[in-house]
Amino acid sequence: MKFIKVGDTSRAVCGHCKSLVNTTFKLRDVPFSDGRGVAKKITSGVCDQCDTVVTVPHQSVPSIKEQYEAKRKPVEVRLPAHLIDVLNVATDQLGAEPDFVPNLIKYYIHLLATDKASGSEIARFLKTELASGKSNKRLSLKGRNISDELEQLKVLSHIKSTTDVLKSVILKINEDLIVQKSAKPIKQLQGIMAAVA
Repeated sequence: MKFIKVGDTSRAVCGHCKSLVNTTFKLRDVPFSDGRGVAKKITSGVCDQCDTVVTVPHQSVPSIKEQYEAKRKPVEVRLPAHLIDVLNVATDQLGAEPDFVPNLIKYYIHLLATDKASGSEIARFLKTELASGKSNKRLSLKGRNISDELEQLKVLSHIKSTTDVLKSVILKINEDLIVQKSAKPIKQLQGIMAAVA
C-alpha cells in the first residue's frame, strides 16, 4: 500500500465541479456515510478549484471507522450486583483481568445470536433464582455489532427486554464457565484473551 502524505497531489473527479480536477491532500473533516456526524482531521483529497473533499485514501478508513464507533451509543442496562459478580468470577477463572468482562459478554452475545439452537434456549435462565434481584449495578457495552446482535438474540430467544437478554447471557456464561467448566468456550475465550492482552 502506498501511503499518501499531507501536501501530496493527485487528480480525481470532483462531483461539485463535474470534471477531472487537480487535488491536494489535506487534513479535513469528512462526513460519515450515514450523515450522523463527521470524522475529524482525516487525510483527504481536496479539489484545488472548489475546496471540496473529493477522495479519501484507503489509509484513512481505519481512522474514520474508529471515530464512527466512538460516536455509537453504548448499550447500557442495570443488573443485580450478583450478576456482575458472576462475570468477574468467570473472567478470573479464565485467568483474565476484570477489564475482559465486556469481551466475554460480546463473545457470548455473538455466539448465541449466530447459533439458532443455543440462542433460542436462553430464556429458560429467566426462571432461575439467579435471574431475580434488585438491579443496582450498571453495565455498559460498546461495539460495532452489539446492538444488531442483541436484536437478533431477542428474536431468537423471544425475550423482549435488553436487560432480560443480558441476564440470560450472563447466566449462560455462569452455566458454561463456572458450573460446568465447559472446555470448548474456555479454550476459545483464552485465545481471545491472549489476543487482546
